[in-house]
Amino acid sequence: MKERLITSIVLVVFLLAVGFINNLFLTNLVIALITIAALYEAKNLFDIKDERVFYFLTVMSVFAIFVNPVFIAVVGVIVIAGYVAYYQNDMRLTSLAVYPFVPLMLLEELYITSGMKSLLWLIVIIALTDSMAYVTGKNFGKKFIQKKFSPTSPNKTWEGVIGGVLSGSITGAFIGLMFFDFFTSLMISFFVSVASVFGDLFESYLKRNAGVKDSGNILPGHGGVLDRVDGYLFGAPLMWAMIISLGNI
Repeated sequence: MKERLITSIVLVVFLLAVGFINNLFLTNLVIALITIAALYEAKNLFDIKDERVFYFLTVMSVFAIFVNPVFIAVVGVIVIAGYVAYYQNDMRLTSLAVYPFVPLMLLEELYITSGMKSLLWLIVIIALTDSMAYVTGKNFGKKFIQKKFSPTSPNKTWEGVIGGVLSGSITGAFIGLMFFDFFTSLMISFFVSVASVFGDLFESYLKRNAGVKDSGNILPGHGGVLDRVDGYLFGAPLMWAMIISLGNI
């Protein structure tokens, strides 16, 4: 517990410092490092033996610091899909490009196009969804709805998910007033909150298939990087897409 608390404090202080500095190169560098660590963990979860794919996406993650991340994401997927097709390699190699590479490139693009405030908005939605789902589930889980939310994650309850989504959506709607009207902000916050729930569920599915408790051990007391960013891998691309569709901030 002490180890988990210390790690949490260090992470929060570090992210606050990055947010306060709000430097394009520094933020992109941090996202690149997160991407590389997440790729390594995903490689193990997918049981991918071809190290060349991991190294290629690592190099592309670094390029994204200086080049448009959407372009990098598209090139990454095309090159790996072409590589798989040409050499008739394992289809799982394409999974590494799709998850977590593309979502983290779109997270970076969200920051570049919409600024640090959009990342703050995203963090508030997903952090509240996650934390309040735990609190609500712990106190009210299975008191109103007996059916499990999903067999993939037996500890998730409908009460917890609903409480988390409501908390993330409503609070996010007020944060989003910095950018949009209330209805639009609420709509974006709601869909991003729901997406983050399934982002967490998807990573649980990957870990269950791999037979592991955590995606890695780089964060003492917390597991791996994917364990901490799973909700963002679904939430960030959706927020980016909705902002682009409804009007860039």
